[in-house]
Amino acid sequence: MATTLINPMEERKRLARRLAGSGRGFAEQYGFRVTNNPASLFQVLYLSVLLARRGDFRRALDGARALRDEGWDSAARLARSLHADRVRVLRASGQRGDVDSLADGLGDLARTVVERYRGDLRRLRAMAKHDPVRERALLGELPGVDDQVVDLFLRETQALWREVAPVADRRALTAARRLGLGRSAADLAGLASGESERLAWLVGALARVDLEHRYAEVAGRS
Repeated sequence: MATTLINPMEERKRLARRLAGSGRGFAEQYGFRVTNNPASLFQVLYLSVLLARRGDFRRALDGARALRDEGWDSAARLARSLHADRVRVLRASGQRGDVDSLADGLGDLARTVVERYRGDLRRLRAMAKHDPVRERALLGELPGVDDQVVDLFLRETQALWREVAPVADRRALTAARRLGLGRSAADLAGLASGESERLAWLVGALARVDLEHRYAEVAGRS
């Protein structure tokens, strides 16, 4: 599909402001609060794990909501859950593929966060001494957390963990290229005036454009 070019720079900035205008990132657009507390951060982490799986992103959102609504809204609570119950909840939420393995992985993830960080990912950040390279490395050591999951998690939390910015995941960058807004996280940071919170809103909106196939709508309003 042909790239939809937005020129000159002022027009690109205008589009970026409009996309970021909701004042919410990807997770918050779909009902997940992104705040610097243990429960919120862990929910964003398991949402990121689910989003990184193949399939309709809406199923990932449904799965994360189902875990939260079951009362497993923190690492400690999910760590105490039974494997069979996780399987039941995930299947009921529409998860596909190897749900047994997914349930195992989420249980391992929760227990590891509890064992290493007392259920609080802020301790991971403190252990990394706010070094973004080290933060990425420690996140990547968690069960089921690969580079894609790290990007999705930091895409949301860069508004809070400002040292990791700029972060843009694969889908946000795909949308940025197709809309002529840039080819890198640094390009998008420039459009967001270097503000990590506004950048999180922008990249979240771009990811939604790609996932929801809203290119024609966005380009038509530019």
